[in-house]
Amino acid sequence: MIDFTQRFTELSEWLSKIGADPTGGMTRLLYTQEWIDAQNALKQRFIDNGLDAQFDEIGNLFGRVEGSKYPNETILSGSHIDTVVNGGNLDGQYGIEAAFLAIQYLKEKYGQPLRSLEVVSMAEEEGSRFPYVFWGSKNIVGIAKNSDVENIADSKSNKFVDAMRNAGFDFRDNAKPMRSDIKAFVEIHIEQGNVLEMEGKQIGVVNNIVGQRRYNVSLKGQSNHAGTTPMGYRKDTIYGFSQICFESINKAKKMGDPLVLTFGKVEPKPGVVNVVPGYTTFTIDCRHTDKKALVDFTTEMEADMERIAKEQGLIIEIDRWMDEDPIPMDKDLVAKLEGICKRDNYNFRVMHSGAGHDSQIFAPKVPTVMFFVPSINGVSHNPAEATKVEDLAEGVKVLAQTLYELAYQE
Repeated sequence: MIDFTQRFTELSEWLSKIGADPTGGMTRLLYTQEWIDAQNALKQRFIDNGLDAQFDEIGNLFGRVEGSKYPNETILSGSHIDTVVNGGNLDGQYGIEAAFLAIQYLKEKYGQPLRSLEVVSMAEEEGSRFPYVFWGSKNIVGIAKNSDVENIADSKSNKFVDAMRNAGFDFRDNAKPMRSDIKAFVEIHIEQGNVLEMEGKQIGVVNNIVGQRRYNVSLKGQSNHAGTTPMGYRKDTIYGFSQICFESINKAKKMGDPLVLTFGKVEPKPGVVNVVPGYTTFTIDCRHTDKKALVDFTTEMEADMERIAKEQGLIIEIDRWMDEDPIPMDKDLVAKLEGICKRDNYNFRVMHSGAGHDSQIFAPKVPTVMFFVPSINGVSHNPAEATKVEDLAEGVKVLAQTLYELAYQE
């Protein structure tokens, strides 16, 4: 098999110019001009390399090689084209580039596949512009709801629907049948963590994507003078928050991996140096690969928060706004990927994904597998996001072999 290093470098440098942030990094948000330019450029690139390239109604881009024997059985691979604000140029983008290069190589070496092969550049995954995630993949598998986005807007009050239509797209026609031809979805991604790098592994075969519960929590006490209010008479919401944070993280550490718990945003009000904070809001993110363990831990955590608030004379409101179950990958595809790594002597490990990906949307509907290449220092969603080009090229090789076995073999 060829060395994909040169091909990948050229493709990545070309695509990374579209949406390059003047302050460094990459900003390519759904339905913006940068996003439109990137999708249109990719479409032309697909066409120039002999792929049949088409957008669907909402802006997912597909590049297709028709199968000779089973044209109505499609092996799909790719990822999302959108980024976070001032992010890196690998998250999402690498999965598209790798799928395109793998399909291009297979077409050159083996000709027409038995089953159809498609690379997909999905419209959106990150939720960076609008408060909605997985718009691209949810539309492909038919679970997107128009009502969820009809009344949302970005931080500049631009409505989702207006942005979509101004970009030349619209809602999916629900009168049309959903796709039933996708027989497998394969996604390659940078790890966005440092497990593979720390363990010296080339490939991480994902067997499970974590479940997540996310919360917005508010504590209401009483704002008062910092100098004249004795400690025993205070209803200090930061004190309440600190006890909640301390107890919860201690319990999470005792439970151990793979549970992770994060208090990511804390806003005390009035937020000045000489006033006891009478109102505090904060967020919680909790993840685990086992649904029961996730539910048990967070149920206990919620009860602890209620108890602490009551003990301190505070009013608490707990909004669990995300409740996503863990999603397993297809066992047969995981075994196939493991077999390829063993046969071709890749230094790999089986692992779970602590981050959400488009694969978790596909997996309940079609056989799905994903795998990782290492991230340098585990950095992602950051201009410093990087992976050794040799590792990126090796990932393309593994993907090409996987797609070969799925699309070219009986």
